[in-house]
Amino acid sequence: MEDIRVGNGYDVHVLQEGLDMYLGGVKIEGSQGFVAHSDGDVAIHALCDALLGALALGDIGKHFPDSSDEFKGIDSKKLLSRVCALIQEKGYRVGNADITIALQAPKLAPYILAMRSTLAAIMEIETDRVSVKATTTEKLGFVGRKEGCQVWATVLLVR
Repeated sequence: MEDIRVGNGYDVHVLQEGLDMYLGGVKIEGSQGFVAHSDGDVAIHALCDALLGALALGDIGKHFPDSSDEFKGIDSKKLLSRVCALIQEKGYRVGNADITIALQAPKLAPYILAMRSTLAAIMEIETDRVSVKATTTEKLGFVGRKEGCQVWATVLLVR
């Protein structure tokens, strides 16, 4: 019988004018970006938390603390790669990943396939095993006011 594990991740970042925005490893065109110690890729951060959580390995802050200069401005794709290496060291592989991004603007539809392909390549799985969905909050809450972004991620790991 296969040993399977499920993990959930959640992350949120504040938006600010004049910063670059990265989601799912892809640069998103617009006037706002995320305030963060790293590049602020909230989608990858939630995904990392889901992967780590599936094996009870703590969270992204434990492995990549925002108090460390080593991770200042780091490309979050590198963080995901390190987490995937840790998962593989434990004898697991990613079965699939499902990510939901709540962001009022800009529209993410033109970037979804690139995000799926980028994340799949890092996790060494087929693109059809990575789902990325985008939604708004119908102008409600901090997301609706364009103050921030929140992301949920769920993963299935298989040994």
